[in-house]
Amino acid sequence: MAKDIRPSGGFGTLAVHAGQTPDPVTGAIMTPVYQTSTFVQEAPAAHRGYEYARVSNPTRTALEENLAALEGASHGICFASGMAALDAMLKRLRPGDHVLGMADIYAGTIRLFREVFEPYGLTFGFVDMTDLEAVEAAVRPETKLLWIETPTNPLLRVVDIAAVSEIAHASGVAVAVDNTFASPFLQQPLALGADLSLHSTTKYFGGHSDVVGGAVLTNDDAWAESLRFQAKASGAVPAPLDCFLALRSAKTLHLRMERHCRNARAIAAFLREHPKVGPVYYPGLPDDPGYETARKQMRDFGGMVSFSLKNDRMEHAVRAMTNLRIVSLAESLGGVESLIEHPATMTHAFLSREEREDAGITDSLMRLSVGVEDEADLIHDLETALAAA
Repeated sequence: MAKDIRPSGGFGTLAVHAGQTPDPVTGAIMTPVYQTSTFVQEAPAAHRGYEYARVSNPTRTALEENLAALEGASHGICFASGMAALDAMLKRLRPGDHVLGMADIYAGTIRLFREVFEPYGLTFGFVDMTDLEAVEAAVRPETKLLWIETPTNPLLRVVDIAAVSEIAHASGVAVAVDNTFASPFLQQPLALGADLSLHSTTKYFGGHSDVVGGAVLTNDDAWAESLRFQAKASGAVPAPLDCFLALRSAKTLHLRMERHCRNARAIAAFLREHPKVGPVYYPGLPDDPGYETARKQMRDFGGMVSFSLKNDRMEHAVRAMTNLRIVSLAESLGGVESLIEHPATMTHAFLSREEREDAGITDSLMRLSVGVEDEADLIHDLETALAAA
């Protein structure tokens, strides 16, 4: 039985202890990796809570309880990836149901919407959720799920979760938030009125670029039952070692996020003053359109910064990125090492040029996941690379 320390534990205490207890056999303080596909039963249908590893696994249970505690949720359900988690959520819907999404979101989410679920009869619409009147007007009678991403990928727009949730709930629509960019240390969507919070645990939860995973956290019993059924029926579940790695990393989430945020603030300020840099997208800048909302609903402003070159030349952006020496050119985000990517040709290449332009993804837009290296070294690396551009 895991220790229940939610009533008195602060975030750091929960991160280290929630969902975990010393191994009863050996006293090992770290949760064991239960590398087994099945569990012996004392009699037919008489077991100790585990029967088959696709259904549940003790290492996965420890991670689910830990993540749920950090989000202030009653239920945590883990999946093999963030996209597998979203896939399981959408499978609760039925042909004719409508999903309303934020206009500026991860292209992989749009791909799943369009190419996987539209052929099965679900419909999808997109609206700028920073415009509350537009959200209210876009909700239809057949809308069953409102999909928020905040801060958004890659332009870091900030959606008022509480206000949008109020609009959705007035029409009986469930609200889900992709909380990957913020992590529960910075933002807790369930406390702001959302029904579900999704994470790619590959990112800040994992934090070390060595594991892929996903999770959904909720206080809604019906949603939790549906998601657990999908995990059991479809089998997109994480391996025990993957759960162990994510659980290990969750222990330092609060420490890493503080450094990510500190470095990102400094880099955003540096980029804002650089003569070759055009728009800088970071909700921690006081003149950013999302600053006031972010300050209201987030503990800090995150470790993601996006920016474009003043001349918006793709070849100049490519030259800058390939001249970086500390920051690595790679997809993904949230690791201790700084990463940079080019949305137009990498994460959002799935979109047509017209769609990218409508979303504000310009030819020179670069998305920077700021790591935990020394601030001065990162700024020097960017300065040198921009000189080459």
